Amino acid sequence: MKVVLASDHGGYELANEIESYLQELGVSVDYIGCNCPDSVDYSDYGIPAAEKVANQEYDRAIVICGTGIGMSISANKVKGIRCALVHDVYTARVTREHNDSNVLAMGARVIGVDLAKEIVKTWMGSEFEGGRHARRIEKIAEYESKE
Repeated sequence: MKVVLASDHGGYELANEIESYLQELGVSVDYIGCNCPDSVDYSDYGIPAAEKVANQEYDRAIVICGTGIGMSISANKVKGIRCALVHDVYTARVTREHNDSNVLAMGARVIGVDLAKEIVKTWMGSEFEGGRHARRIEKIAEYESKE
């Protein structure tokens, strides 16, 4: 599993923690920035991370900003991306099982480091169930193909 990780200034510190945590879990991870706590635009990092997943350079992405909202909106603009903004372990699991999310967004100002790690562990360890959920994902893909 290859994961690309990105953050803006609001998620910079949490992203560093998550990068180390993913490495501890044995996950191949590449951090593509930002590389300092100075103010930057989340879209400059969220969109490229999502594009790397859409282009199949990476299996999944994790994007982090202050609330997770800006990163999730940005990532979801990329065709083929199903980015879920998650603040608890339950939705981390269900978004993989039911929505086949391929990008995880988190808000560093909303959740703490320990919860973020549990979310990542759960999201990384959960698999898409398919079945009736696959039909729903296919409808999204159909709509995207009209654009």
